[in-house]
Amino acid sequence: MQKYSYLTKLIMFGCILCTVPVIFFGILSYLQSSNEIQKQVNRGQIQLLTQMNSNVEQILRTINHAFDQLVNSPVMAKVLSEPFTADDFMLYKDLRKEISNTQSFYTKVEDVVIVNIKQDWMIKNSGFYTFSDYLHHFQIANQMLLPSSASWVLNPSIWFYSEEKANAAACPYTISLVKKLPDQSLDKYGLAFTNLTTCSLAEILNYTPRESETIMILDDQERILFHSDPGMIGKYAINTEFIKKPSVLSQSSGQYQTEVDKQMYTVTYLRSSYNNWIYLSAISIDSLTQDSKQIGRNTLVVCLIIVAVFVIISWLGSRQMYNPIERLMREVGGKAPGGGGKRSNEFDIISSQVQDLFQSKNKLEKEAQQHLQQALAYFLIKMFQGKVRRGDLMEKMEQFGFSGILSEWKIISVITLQIDTLENTRYGKEDLELLLFAINNIIEEIIPAGVRLPPVFIEQTQVTMIGGDQPAEEFNGFMFKLTESIQQTVHKVLGLEISIGISLPFTDPKLASVAYREGLEALKQRIHLGGQLIISYANINEGKHQLNLDYPYLTESELLDAILLADEDNARQYLSNFMKIIFKHEMPPQEYQISMVRLFTSLMVSMQESGVALNQLMPRGSSLYEELNALQMTTEIEEWFWVRVISPLISIYRDRQNSQYHSISEKIIDMIHKHYDTDLTIEQCAAQLHYNANYLSGIFRKETNTTFSDYLSAYRFNMAKKWLTETDMTIKDIAERLRYLNSQNFIRSFRKLEGVTPGQYRESFRKRGQ
Repeated sequence: MQKYSYLTKLIMFGCILCTVPVIFFGILSYLQSSNEIQKQVNRGQIQLLTQMNSNVEQILRTINHAFDQLVNSPVMAKVLSEPFTADDFMLYKDLRKEISNTQSFYTKVEDVVIVNIKQDWMIKNSGFYTFSDYLHHFQIANQMLLPSSASWVLNPSIWFYSEEKANAAACPYTISLVKKLPDQSLDKYGLAFTNLTTCSLAEILNYTPRESETIMILDDQERILFHSDPGMIGKYAINTEFIKKPSVLSQSSGQYQTEVDKQMYTVTYLRSSYNNWIYLSAISIDSLTQDSKQIGRNTLVVCLIIVAVFVIISWLGSRQMYNPIERLMREVGGKAPGGGGKRSNEFDIISSQVQDLFQSKNKLEKEAQQHLQQALAYFLIKMFQGKVRRGDLMEKMEQFGFSGILSEWKIISVITLQIDTLENTRYGKEDLELLLFAINNIIEEIIPAGVRLPPVFIEQTQVTMIGGDQPAEEFNGFMFKLTESIQQTVHKVLGLEISIGISLPFTDPKLASVAYREGLEALKQRIHLGGQLIISYANINEGKHQLNLDYPYLTESELLDAILLADEDNARQYLSNFMKIIFKHEMPPQEYQISMVRLFTSLMVSMQESGVALNQLMPRGSSLYEELNALQMTTEIEEWFWVRVISPLISIYRDRQNSQYHSISEKIIDMIHKHYDTDLTIEQCAAQLHYNANYLSGIFRKETNTTFSDYLSAYRFNMAKKWLTETDMTIKDIAERLRYLNSQNFIRSFRKLEGVTPGQYRESFRKRGQ
């Protein structure tokens, strides 16, 4: 063992030392007295009864809450106040629907019974009955004598299942939540029962008593609701051998001992503060002592075995640990211990190297996070401005990690926040951007991350998208509370008066740009309402999304691109999508006409920019505007656009393609070769060649099988290699000339493509030349 480092010896010693608590625990378990074990068991029984009480009360509270909603529902009020017979099918259907909401697998509710004594009818799962003809109507009617308007009562199951005798026999007793109706009236003439069978308590408790243990639940009259022996259910607690007199259960909780069949038992009980039920557990003291001693002996034996195994494993393991530690030391650049001289601590060496790695990693992660936050803010701004294509929106959301949040949201809204004025404050106009940044931080602290996207500010407006899974009415209330909190916090922290506009709720994230403009429109109401407002767009537009903001610019752009590229299939699809978006709103005919004229004008402008003469579309010399204005039907308008304008334009562009594509691509390539060392973009090329940028991009990709940016990057990379091998230009000068932000970005890009740094590439080329 001398060749091993002190670390491996320390590990072996630590493994052996770890067995000491195990040995101590074994000896302690064996030496523990019966009285101490009994105390521990008693504490365990209190915890058990508390858990039982919690499980049962949770179900009972859930039943009570659902039952309150039923008895206070409009349907219940209607059937109680108006004449109701078996022929009122629709009202009966509505009532059954309300009743079904209170019954679920979780609550174990078996039946809900509604009785109107005044109108002499009764409803339950099996149907509609004339109450006076029902077999047990007298016993049920006597429940009106209960002292409280809502009570938990143990009743015979036969009262409610006299027609279904099999169900009654399966579980003789039923726990009923009885409410007198009407709930909000002093004149009570009806009853409502929510029935939970006593047999279902076993499932709710989810506990199997030990052989020597008896579990009971007693109601507020000390009748047995649950017993380990089902035959005892329904009897009074005084009839059991564990309870000699009622006074022993007078406290909220407690323990006592009693003798049953010459054997001592410990009885533990707990009284519920919710409905005064008593949860009781009785367990034999002898069985506890016997079990505990056996457990102690078994524990001691197991501990000794564990000690032996630990010793063997630690001895064998310590002999094998040196080799991997030595390899790890060599990998991180440290020296292996041993071999003379003062030994080093392997942890210090490895830790030092790993810390260096983590520092580099943290630095890179911090830079990447900053770039990611900037990219996210840029994307959200473009989304709110409506400059993100519909097809790309959800893909970007998934890339930024928001797809999970959006899938959980059932309703969404956008809030827009503006500072009312900086007059009479300690701030000036130069502080506006800093103030918006501070408001962003306040919003991030107030609104939980799970119900919002990151807030951004656009010009002088702070914008946040908020979502949730609540119903619409509840979500609207949530939004107003949230905006009030934001307004109050900003005033308290920054001393500023702000106004907040709330868009209409929506479900499709693609409507974010519409919602953003709705929020801005709501803020315009400050003109006549003053500042420090929280106003919803629903209050100024009759709850409807603004129609003039839904012109499909992106779809129009996609249609124009498809026409320029002579893509007939996509052009037809985009035209159909455009028409669906326009005609989905209810607008006056003039509004539709304006949208159609806008599309027609865009087509004419695109045609003129491409050098297509108007007479190529109108050989008969007719007026296309007059033809368009004469159309009345949606299908006629769409077909007219396709036949008279779009399809002829596609034919013209297709005829041009074979002769023009190659020439255009060569012009773009020539511009790249001449201006690669400038901030050249496809938009600049398009402006110089008088073409649409998307059109040029499509042509270049089709002719060269690569994108404009990839071709430009590849050409710059080749020029970089040329300068590295043929000139003495510094790395920094090359990076600046090729338009990199800094030399480090250039070095990383070069190493990614070539596998070596620029300096290594130049050095290796010079060595080959020698």
